[in-house]
Amino acid sequence: MSTVLHEERLQAVLDVLHLTGARSVADLGCGDGALILRLLDDPGFVRVAGVEQSVTALGVLRAALARRDGDAGSRVTLIEGSMLDPRPELAGYDAVTMVETIEHLPPDQLSRLERAVFDVIAPKVTIITTPNAEYNALLGVPAHRFRHPEHMFEWDRARFRGWAEGVAARHGRR
Repeated sequence: MSTVLHEERLQAVLDVLHLTGARSVADLGCGDGALILRLLDDPGFVRVAGVEQSVTALGVLRAALARRDGDAGSRVTLIEGSMLDPRPELAGYDAVTMVETIEHLPPDQLSRLERAVFDVIAPKVTIITTPNAEYNALLGVPAHRFRHPEHMFEWDRARFRGWAEGVAARHGRR
């Protein structure tokens, strides 16, 4: 079940994708396809890919796709595997999205993700969302815990901005 906050987050990602004019989107860590299904509802997205390491989540997404009418099957590519692995078949996609995924990676693996996305796929636009640790207290999360037991880290806005600006600088982006 999706929360109101998650729905708002997905809509914000879609809004940014529309503003950028992206027509091909690779969703890394796509899970059961919450974003992918929304992308496929919009004929403006002509090529959609999802990368997910959970066989179970991909099965849920494949079942959802099988229930759809139309050209969704011809517009989507699903890849079982890690977002840390280079995916040359995704090179040239206009946009890469990572919605609430990077916090599931060991921090020492973020450089692998950076290389896989910016050196191999090299999208024009990259959209990353991650939990803001500054809100944990408002959500009743004790200071010594993360929001989810599978999170490896949770950053505040300054830490995320610093990381993102460093990635952008290393790859000639703003």
